[in-house]
Order: sequence, then structure tokens, then C-alpha cells
Amino acid sequence: MDIIETLENDIPLLGISYFQIIIAAVTLVLGIILVKLIIVLIKASLKRGKMPALMRDFLGKMISAILYIFLFIFVLGTLGIAVGSSLLGISAGLGLIIAFGLQDSMNNMMAGIWIATLRPINMDEVVEVAGFTGKVTGLNIMSAELNTPDNKYITIPNRQVWGSPLVNYTRMPTRRVDVDVGVSYGGDLNQAIDIAMGMLKKKKGVLKDPPPDVVVTELADSSVNLQLRAWVNTEDYWTIKGWITKNIKLTFDEAGIEIPFPQMDIHMEKQ
Repeated sequence: MDIIETLENDIPLLGISYFQIIIAAVTLVLGIILVKLIIVLIKASLKRGKMPALMRDFLGKMISAILYIFLFIFVLGTLGIAVGSSLLGISAGLGLIIAFGLQDSMNNMMAGIWIATLRPINMDEVVEVAGFTGKVTGLNIMSAELNTPDNKYITIPNRQVWGSPLVNYTRMPTRRVDVDVGVSYGGDLNQAIDIAMGMLKKKKGVLKDPPPDVVVTELADSSVNLQLRAWVNTEDYWTIKGWITKNIKLTFDEAGIEIPFPQMDIHMEKQ
């Protein structure tokens, strides 16, 4: 009985009983568990409806934020704080935030909605935006998440993603590999082109349609520059680009075709 009376006593200066604190803590823990369960069920339902992964991620995080706000208000109610006044205070706070020039938050939220709806980016796609390149790992209410090739985690405000030129490297099913190489002016240009073409046609993974090609791109100071062009499936892009870059050097060496390095002739006159 003494324990119950103690719990019912108010905490000095707070005007809240220990019992209310315990109820609020239990409500908070159970509420967090319930919110997480609801989000899991919602995402599973959206997945069954074949909604794109990026939109599922965005909606899940937005609904989660809304549910946590309601949970916060409900916990305040268990502490005896008037919910109506809490809502009024939150609304007033939001009004002050906007009035003090933090409209960027609303801009990011609206941009996030447009990104999730129109999907210029999608989950697991590799994109370049706002000066950063990486794989899309998520879309929050305020920012998009990228993971760079060297495993850096980057967040970019949604308004910058929506308002900046964006390069999507993996959206299309095929891409063209371009590898530049120079040959000596004194060498046999046609032979070099034929050898490069033969190498491309024999490589597994290089598509036949569109066919590979080798073109002369520049008559440079020290070399005649060629560009080897090969269409590949997007997932094979870097593997085949690396293979071509390495093997064109080995193939030209074997055929005795010189790949010249930049050089300059200096003539000195005696005075």
C-alpha cells in the first residue's frame, strides 16, 4: 500500500506523479513497437502491390514520422498535459519555423514527393547528382541517400536532387563503352583499326547489335587517336571497359603497333 501511495505522489516541481511517469514510459515503448509493426505491414502491403522500392521507402518514412507525432501527443496526454494545447503549441511552433525563413524543409518535403512519384532515381540505381556519384539507398522526407563506390554515405537535400541536372548511369538496359587509344603516325592506321575491331568482336559480352566500332577521333600532336566503341549490358559496363583498356595495350604490343607517349621536339639555335 505504501508503494502505491508513493507512486501516486507528485514529483516535486513537476506536478506529475511517479505513476504517470511509469504509464507514459510503458506507453512510449509499446507505441514505438506498434509503429514499427504498422510500418512493416504497410511496406509489405505496398510491396505486394508492386509499388516501386523508392516510393515504398519514402511513404514508409513519411507515415512513420506522422505516427510518431501522434504517439508523442498521446504520451503527453498520459502525463496529464492537455492534448489540445499541445496541438496548438506544435502548430504555433511550425508557424514560427516557417515565419523565420526555414521554408527549405517544406521545399525538401515537396521535392521528395515529386521524386517518389516520378522516380528520376530509384533504389539501387547509380546516379550522379549535385556533384556526387553513388548508388541510391533510400529516400527520406528531407533527403536522398547515396552510397559511393568507396563506401561513403551521403545525404543530399531533396530539393537539390529535384532541381539539379541528374545523370542516371544504370536506368537504361545497355550502355556504350568508349576507350581511347593513340597510335603512332608512322604506324599502319588501317591495321590498327582492323586489330582493334577483331578484338572487340571476339569479346564475350560485347553486343552484336548495335555492332562495335573503331573510329578516328583526333589527329593529335603525338598520335592518331582512336576510340573503341562497344555496346554492352549495363551490369557488364565496368568489367568490359577494364578488359578493353588492358587488352588493347597487350594486343597492340603483340602486333608491333606503337602507342606513343606525348613528346615535344625542341630545336636550339646557336647565337
